[in-house]
Amino acid sequence: MKFSVGLQYENDRFIDEIIAEKANIDEVYFSWGDFQSGRGRATEHGTLLPWELLKRQEEVLERLSKEGLGLNLLFNAECYGEDSLARSFFEKIGNTTDYVKTRFGLNSVTTTSPVIARFLKANFPGLHVRASVNMEIGTVEAMDYLKDLFDGYYMKREYNRDFNRIKLLRAWCEENGKQLFILGNSGCMNFCPAHHFHDNLVAHESEIREKDNAFVFEGLCHEFFKNPENHEKLLSRLNFIRPEDVALYEPYFVSMKLATRVSRAPEQILRSYVSGHYAGNLLDLLEPAHSIYPYVLENGDPPRIVKIDET
Repeated sequence: MKFSVGLQYENDRFIDEIIAEKANIDEVYFSWGDFQSGRGRATEHGTLLPWELLKRQEEVLERLSKEGLGLNLLFNAECYGEDSLARSFFEKIGNTTDYVKTRFGLNSVTTTSPVIARFLKANFPGLHVRASVNMEIGTVEAMDYLKDLFDGYYMKREYNRDFNRIKLLRAWCEENGKQLFILGNSGCMNFCPAHHFHDNLVAHESEIREKDNAFVFEGLCHEFFKNPENHEKLLSRLNFIRPEDVALYEPYFVSMKLATRVSRAPEQILRSYVSGHYAGNLLDLLEPAHSIYPYVLENGDPPRIVKIDET
């Protein structure tokens, strides 16, 4: 199985790890500049100014491109607000896509917007356009509705362990000349009713940060798993795939996406999935990660919840 990993521009160790494992990596995915995305804006950083981070972004992409790594540009915010249909917004998307493609090479674009997909298909023939996992596509009907706009689809994460559905989606893709992709290490809860609300907050976190906010929203998943009574529901309410189980998915998917853009241990995530082995707390491999201290979800077949002093 090949993997797709998300960039952390300021993390030199992770970039070195990506290059060291390039034979196992299908693509590196990233957002650009001040575009909203599923994980904030690429030019926002605690210590670097926006122009400094953009310069760093170009240096990293140039290095990865020279190493022959495929690049996947993200326009995957849940919401673009008043810009969603604006002419100026699409001019910016077009100029950005053209610049990245010309300067560094570009394999594909992943988006949540069918309008962005239509724009890219019309203006960049030959560029692979992929439906984001945040579109929650999990039926052949949904793929069929979008078949003129997208060349590939990330499958709805809730179906990661449903092999009957996976086989059905794969068969449709083969019949229709489409590609199927999967997200392997999501920490999001299955069928979370606050998922879209949370993704909207992320898309507009810059504006929200400037307000006098009355509340902090960490995510329904964090609140749910803080309750010890819910710890036993971890395996049934989450959809992650263990590194040891990756081979089961290889016949059905082009590659497996690893969420690494905001992880505290992206090198560990990549090494574990490439090697197909991990000894430790499985929650540390997820994004978002979860803490059930003083317990951990110890990897095994099956995984089990144990107290830290018992591991």
